[in-house]
Amino acid sequence: MKRSDNASLKQLNSFAVEARAAQLVEIERAEDLQVFAREFRFDRERDLILGGGSNILFAGDIDGTVLLNRLVGRKVIDESDDTVLVEACAGENWHRLVEWSLEQGFSGLENLSLIPGLAGAAPIQNIGAYGVELADVLESVETLDLADNSWRVFSADGCRLGYRDSRFKGVDADRYLVTRIRLRLQRRFTAKLTYPGLRSELDSMGIIEPTAKQVSDAVVRLRLRKLPDPAVNGNAGSFFKNPLVTDGLANALAQEHRDMPVYPATDGMRKLSAAWLIEQCGWKGRRLGGAAVSEKHALVLVNRGNASGAELLELATAITDSVREVFAIDLVPEPRIVRP
Repeated sequence: MKRSDNASLKQLNSFAVEARAAQLVEIERAEDLQVFAREFRFDRERDLILGGGSNILFAGDIDGTVLLNRLVGRKVIDESDDTVLVEACAGENWHRLVEWSLEQGFSGLENLSLIPGLAGAAPIQNIGAYGVELADVLESVETLDLADNSWRVFSADGCRLGYRDSRFKGVDADRYLVTRIRLRLQRRFTAKLTYPGLRSELDSMGIIEPTAKQVSDAVVRLRLRKLPDPAVNGNAGSFFKNPLVTDGLANALAQEHRDMPVYPATDGMRKLSAAWLIEQCGWKGRRLGGAAVSEKHALVLVNRGNASGAELLELATAITDSVREVFAIDLVPEPRIVRP
């Protein structure tokens, strides 16, 4: 187990903003978890669990301990003629896990290709893209309860997964350290092409009946074209969730704004495009100090080189205020925001 004091977090977040932690602890082996449980008292008010850093904005420092789980490993633990149960440690790179599953002939993760971050963060965020969410394949999540250092396994239902949400983001934030996830994948591939842009991308590739690998390739092409590279301009991908509104409000807005995209959702709700709302308010490509809205995609906030977390938060707040004023809709950030 590695420990360091007054540690920089700049290389540990995809926005590449400077922030510091009073202490940084890195879990590298299973035995390290036992040491951590024995020697540390995790304080949810001061301490923080950090994954790959691709879904967090540091607008302030961490006065306590930042805990990094870097345990890796993946394997098949159960299988049948139709499905396989895959277990992955929390420190596994998510996209490499997707690639590995495809190499084994397993399907179910192809629409989630190239999502940045680690496997342990996937159920926390209930990651989703191109018509698929982790909830579609998640079997269970193994955790260490940092309140009493006991082990607990949650079924997929027990994780309370929602749209970019779970129990691990709400009242239980930083209580449970995810150590492993289990995914139920398919041996027989059925393409999920409900997202219109994905079908169009496959058509442009000349593919009518795609394999799982070809769907993954199309998703990668879309993401590379639409989203800026964090290695060039720091970003956390989509910064805002697409708003869920009632049928009545969606219909009223569609009457007023004829070209506004409206998508079906569940329970009498409709989903709006946050990117469209932001672009209509004139934010696409605009800058605020070193922070900017990407010219490629209005949902993406980027660090143009030397932005502080405070500048990025100021830009996000200005966008939220603008959309609320024009459309009477509150945008909700996807990344976790660490405030001063």
